[in-house]
Amino acid sequence: MSEIHRIKCGNGNCYIVENGTNGILVDTGKKEFMDKVIHACRSYNVKMIVLTHAHFDHAENAAQISDKLGIPIGMNGKDCNLIRSNTNQSLSAAGFLGKIVLSASLKEFAVRAMPEFKPAVLLNHDDNLSDYGIDARIIALSGHTDGSIGIDVEHKHLIVGDALMNMFYPTVSMLYHNRDNMLESARKIGDMGSRIIYFGHGKPVPNKRWVK
Repeated sequence: MSEIHRIKCGNGNCYIVENGTNGILVDTGKKEFMDKVIHACRSYNVKMIVLTHAHFDHAENAAQISDKLGIPIGMNGKDCNLIRSNTNQSLSAAGFLGKIVLSASLKEFAVRAMPEFKPAVLLNHDDNLSDYGIDARIIALSGHTDGSIGIDVEHKHLIVGDALMNMFYPTVSMLYHNRDNMLESARKIGDMGSRIIYFGHGKPVPNKRWVK
């Protein structure tokens, strides 16, 4: 049985999914938290990095952690254009709070450049992570970015990246590249039934219907 360990990195989260024998790291955080994330990984046999998407607050440390731990990076290929620049996919926001978050995000996009990397594994919907020792599968959750993905662990836990957010309260993503796809992904999550939802931002909560 796998356990999910939340690594708080400022207002964002990384996660280690481990079963006592093997583990994966989900997202890598901002550079300010690289040592914290690496220290957490050293307690487990982490065999892979899975990026839910390629915004810098989730992927900025991917190149260095991959190199230091000698493990591959996996992500969806539709987000590879974000590695060079997070501005390569436009973002919009809904609501007053969303627009505040969007403004802060775009300011950071303009000044932060991730160390470039090339994912060794391109992950697609329903891909299984058993080759890396974990009972989990990939769920396509496009909308926040074109290549956003989630990780469904043992049909009990679902790590959703920024397909949903819990910055202020649990909700659909406040920021999106494609609003229709974002809402469809939120419906898909709700249809998955009983799960604990692990956000890229905020505390975990039980799954629910996210879109009426």
